[in-house]
Amino acid sequence: MPEPIEVLRAGLAHRYRLGPEIGRGGMATVYEAEDLAHSRRVAIKVLRQELAHVLGPQRFLREIRIAGKLEHPSIVPLLDSGEVGGVLYLVMPFIEGETLRQRLRRETHLTVDDAVRITCEIAEGLEHAHGQGVVHRETPRPLELVAG
Repeated sequence: MPEPIEVLRAGLAHRYRLGPEIGRGGMATVYEAEDLAHSRRVAIKVLRQELAHVLGPQRFLREIRIAGKLEHPSIVPLLDSGEVGGVLYLVMPFIEGETLRQRLRRETHLTVDDAVRITCEIAEGLEHAHGQGVVHRETPRPLELVAG
């Protein structure tokens, strides 16, 4: 049986050119890709198959529906989503820059102004999501956020 990424790569070849893995979380793996129709870099989040069999696709599909409704400067928007050969995916803009973790490794600390600004941006995004009825259940990884 082919790997999920190969199923997705073949099924989306007319729309996206998939590149390397750029992240991995509890539920999904994220790949860099090129949106061929719009000549832009995107990130494609793919539900991990071992979880798809245990949890079923409902939770991931719920995440897609919720993400599609959230519009806020501190929340990465949903561009596209779908299913190819049993592999569920969602597409988001690719955000250039270092993560907060990378910045802290480089600088070892933040100024008070930067720490307050980043914390406020995160809190504003969470407030918006909570106002839409979203409760984030996955273990947070705040240092993976893009540093401003």
